[in-house]
Amino acid sequence: MAKRLYVGGLPYSTTQDELKDAFAQAGTVESASIITDKMSGRSKGFGFVEMSTDAEAQKAIEMWNGKDFGGRKLTVNEARPMEARAPRSGGGGNW
Repeated sequence: MAKRLYVGGLPYSTTQDELKDAFAQAGTVESASIITDKMSGRSKGFGFVEMSTDAEAQKAIEMWNGKDFGGRKLTVNEARPMEARAPRSGGGGNW
């Protein structure tokens, strides 16, 4: 079963292909995605990588956590499930 990893501290110029290629050194990458701002489309400096096995995910954590990537120090750990958020109120300006 695939293991999803959180990857923080990415340089804003990092592409999904660069992220996938880097983590492929630890094993088979099922997917790699960089989170972008909805309005500007720019990278938020973090993303997620899915490794094909738990062992490969652990190897990727050991290989990349705390290491330099493009001049920035990465934070790599097992991704936590997304927490439910309360609905956002208003924003329409109709008072």
